[in-house]
Amino acid sequence: MRGGERCLEVLCELFADAPLFTLLHVPGNVSPVIEQRRIVTSFIQRLPNAAARSWYRYYLPLFPRAVSRFDLGDYDLVVSMSHCAAKAVPVAPGALHLCYCFSPMRYVWDMYDDYFGRGRGLAMRLLADPLAKRLQSWDRRTDGVHDFVAISRYIAERIRRIYDRPAEVIYPPVDVSRFEIVEQAEDYYLIVSALVPYKRIDLAVAAATRLDRQLVVVGTGPEERRLRALAGPTVKFFGWRSDAEVAGLYARCRALVFPAIEDFGIAPLEAAAAGRPTIALRKGGAVETMIGLDDVDRPPTALFFNEQSVDALVDAILRFERAQDRFDPKALRARAEQFDRPIFKQRLHDWIERRWSEHQGKRAC
Repeated sequence: MRGGERCLEVLCELFADAPLFTLLHVPGNVSPVIEQRRIVTSFIQRLPNAAARSWYRYYLPLFPRAVSRFDLGDYDLVVSMSHCAAKAVPVAPGALHLCYCFSPMRYVWDMYDDYFGRGRGLAMRLLADPLAKRLQSWDRRTDGVHDFVAISRYIAERIRRIYDRPAEVIYPPVDVSRFEIVEQAEDYYLIVSALVPYKRIDLAVAAATRLDRQLVVVGTGPEERRLRALAGPTVKFFGWRSDAEVAGLYARCRALVFPAIEDFGIAPLEAAAAGRPTIALRKGGAVETMIGLDDVDRPPTALFFNEQSVDALVDAILRFERAQDRFDPKALRARAEQFDRPIFKQRLHDWIERRWSEHQGKRAC
């Protein structure tokens, strides 16, 4: 249940009887709200090891074909939540297709080097380049989408640049009710993230090791083995943890460390809901949700650093430790409440309702 799944959960609540079409589903991995509906999967589901966390990414070249084979001919409204392929689903003539877009296909655009370049072998790079060009050409085709909404202004600009389409913004939700503020933090920094290349967890591991600071890493992914090899004795890997355990870890940490260029980034808001600040790269979605220590008009929720490097993060941690008394847990939680789940649910409902009414009006003419 990462950020995208939490958005999907709200959509499922808005359309309680609608079926869910997805490339792949691993039963038990998502909330009951999602699990209890009719779930239709693609042929990817039946491929060898597809459900394994470390394997499904290798089927990326097949995703366009898989999504194109869904039969949605009986539906007059389709809402896709897409970071890769879902936006390309075929819909019936006259149907309305609305896309809540997490990002254009990040693997082949801005983050190509993170996935296929840095640290990859020659064979991978030689094979990846022609594949990426084909996927870029495919990803640019957006004629089947009537309207885009982006998860941040950062992604709205990426949609404009890559798809040449406008997109309004509806920020994803943080479920503030999941989190509580505790009186006393403990002496560790926290990462809550999928362990994939573009998250740059290696910077946090290296910085904590250099400074001899306690760092707790929550999450799993293909980078785990490499990160463990980089880590010193002060870095602990907790793997997957339940929502309740993660909420407790947020509440007791000194600060969340957030070194990625994120499309939106739910983790800093989850930390804020627990009254804890974030040490964040000054790029991507975090700039839209977090308030920097240098903001003179509003209570801060984050300390920003400007460069994706170990030196810059080390410096940021030291600056945070000199200024950590300036962060007010109640002000942090108040910031998170501006992105609370009911607000997202209402805005998503209103967008769909408005576009459906406009669509019906055009058909009547």
